[in-house]
Amino acid sequence: MLSKNETRIRKMLSFEWLGQTLASLCWIVSVFVYGISSTGDWLQLGAASCWLISNIAIIVTINPN
Repeated sequence: MLSKNETRIRKMLSFEWLGQTLASLCWIVSVFVYGISSTGDWLQLGAASCWLISNIAIIVTINPN
């Protein structure tokens, strides 16, 4: 049986998790590169941040038992 850390590492190295996490980070960076000048920019930042937090929460809540 895999330990919690081994299971977390396996998940973090999965193509799906890496792709989604990288996409959310790029989205966050792009908001700052183009600047926050409207309500839509804040909404974009909020959406990207929620997506990143969701990906992190998946790793934190893994219970291999």
